[in-house]
Amino acid sequence: MLYHLLYPLREQLHFLNVFRYITFRFACAILTALAISFIFGPAVIRKLKEMKVGQQVRDDGPETHLKKAGTPTMGGLLILLAVIVPTLLWSDLTNPYVWLVVGVTLAYGAVGYYDDYLKVVRKKTEGLKARYKFGWQALIGILVGLLLYYNPMDPYKTMLTIPFFKAMTFNLMFWLYVPFVMLVLVGSSNAVNLTDGLDGLAIGLVGIAAGANAILVYVGGNKIFANYLQLTFLPGTGELTIFCGALMGASLGFLWYNAHPAEVFMGDVGSLALGGALGMLAILTKHEMILVIIGGIFVTEALSVILQVASFKLTGKRIFRMAPIHHHFEKEGWAESKVIVRFWIVGIMLALVGLSTLKLR
Repeated sequence: MLYHLLYPLREQLHFLNVFRYITFRFACAILTALAISFIFGPAVIRKLKEMKVGQQVRDDGPETHLKKAGTPTMGGLLILLAVIVPTLLWSDLTNPYVWLVVGVTLAYGAVGYYDDYLKVVRKKTEGLKARYKFGWQALIGILVGLLLYYNPMDPYKTMLTIPFFKAMTFNLMFWLYVPFVMLVLVGSSNAVNLTDGLDGLAIGLVGIAAGANAILVYVGGNKIFANYLQLTFLPGTGELTIFCGALMGASLGFLWYNAHPAEVFMGDVGSLALGGALGMLAILTKHEMILVIIGGIFVTEALSVILQVASFKLTGKRIFRMAPIHHHFEKEGWAESKVIVRFWIVGIMLALVGLSTLKLR
């Protein structure tokens, strides 16, 4: 919005020419998201407390978590506000990719919101039944896959690139591409959701992933950098750097309140939306496989749950003391803050490995 209001005035006010630079608007998006978080955060937390929208805690979890019962949840509403508003303020709103990633973020956020609403407002312990929850997530993924498949702007839409190999690509064609898009979106959204079990863990990792994605998006949407690094140049996707900036700022802003001991939890409205956003960024920029590296902690958390359930059903035995895996380390005696920081460190390392694929190919 500000981009469209101010940039046309550059002939009269030359300093407004700075709005043409994605890097400038990227920085503005970060600062705006932080400002929104700091200005509205206390009011949102206070309102959630008044509504008695408290977190429910598992009885079989670590004992230290029992005192978290009643902590306000659904703080993901603050995250969405801090992501969407800066994106709309600083992005070129004629760019369809911006609207796609915003739409998917809000769509998955809506599914998470309804799940949270049933749990904490209607007091239905199960929340939204799994078949409906996954069903809506899958439906959104299928619709996005169809929309992207028939996108005339992207001649490489069905191409899957493999990290570290510049010449290795696979054409998924229609029957594989649409299910693949659905799998990425559903998988990424639920992986972030499963990771959201410790104070600041998930939002910190999302911030790290958003920073790495900002670099991937920027170089992939810049013809000079894309040619130099032998990447697939995707015109228009560079504008998504602003969304990544808003995501970074919103993550840092929410971490201010969500750091241990947390004043508020993001809830499914936040975790599903953030996971969907990361998945959509990867799909639009053809970095789906790099997302597996950058989001390695999210992948590990999801796999730990899958393996735990499969092992118990097949053998009656558990692989981990508790799943997701961050709870396993708590059961092993690690302090919550130590688990969080160590997972962040691994997340940073994985982000650097993912970024190294830009050159090592």
